[in-house]
Amino acid sequence: MLHCILVDDEPRALETLAWELEQFKEEISVVQTFTQPEEAITYLKKNPIDCVFLDIEMPSMDGFQLLEQVGRIDFAIVFTTAYNEYAIQALKKEAIDYLLKPIDSDDLRQAIQKIKKHKSNTEDNKKFEHLLLHFNERFQHKKIAINTDGKLVFLDPDEICYAASDGNYTTLYLEAAKKIVVTKKLKEINALLPEHQFFRVHHSYIINMHKIKEFLKSDGYIILEDGSKIPVSRQKKSQFLNNF
Repeated sequence: MLHCILVDDEPRALETLAWELEQFKEEISVVQTFTQPEEAITYLKKNPIDCVFLDIEMPSMDGFQLLEQVGRIDFAIVFTTAYNEYAIQALKKEAIDYLLKPIDSDDLRQAIQKIKKHKSNTEDNKKFEHLLLHFNERFQHKKIAINTDGKLVFLDPDEICYAASDGNYTTLYLEAAKKIVVTKKLKEINALLPEHQFFRVHHSYIINMHKIKEFLKSDGYIILEDGSKIPVSRQKKSQFLNNF
C-alpha cells in the first residue's frame, strides 16, 4: 500500500483529488491533506511518506519552494497544476509525474504505477546501501559512507579538511580543492566522523584537527593547510584549546 499526502491551497481541488484517488484505494491511501504549505513542510520533516501530490501555484509559497524547505527528498513527487509552463522545472526537481488539472483518471492511474516503481527502486537501493555500509564497517574501518547525488561515496577521513553547514545541507571540503554537498545537517555529519580527529569549532563548522596550520588567538580563527579561515566560537574556544 502506498501512503501519500495532498498539498493544494484550494480545498475544492483537494476534495476532488482525494475523491479521484478513492478509485485506487486498494493501491494508495491519502493519509493527510494540507491547504497550508508550511504545515505540509512540518509534516514531511517528521513523517515517512511514499508520495506527495503537490500543487505548484500557492499564495504563500509555490511547490518548488516547499520542496527546498523540506530539504531531504526521499519520497516521490507528483506535481498537480492548471498550468503547463512548469514542466521543465518539475523535471529538474526529479518529479515522477506532472498532472494537469482537471486530472484525468487514466493519467492518475499511470502516476500511481510510477509511484509504485519509485518505491520499489528506493527500497532496493536502501537494501543495497545497507549491505555496502555493513561491508564498510567490517572491512574498511577508516572510511565513512556519504550518500550524495544518488550514489554512495566512501571517504577516508584524512581527505576531509572541514565541513560547513548550510541549513539542511552540509558541504564537505576535501583535499585538492574538491567538495561534496550532502543533504544532511551538520550534526548528522558530525556523528559519522571520528571524534578524536574532528572537532565542531562553531555551530556552522567542523574541522579536521590534523589539517590545522595556525590558530589566530586574538581573532579567534583557525587557518587550515588549504588556506581556509574558519571561525572558532567563544563557547568552543577553551574546549578547542584543551585538545592540544
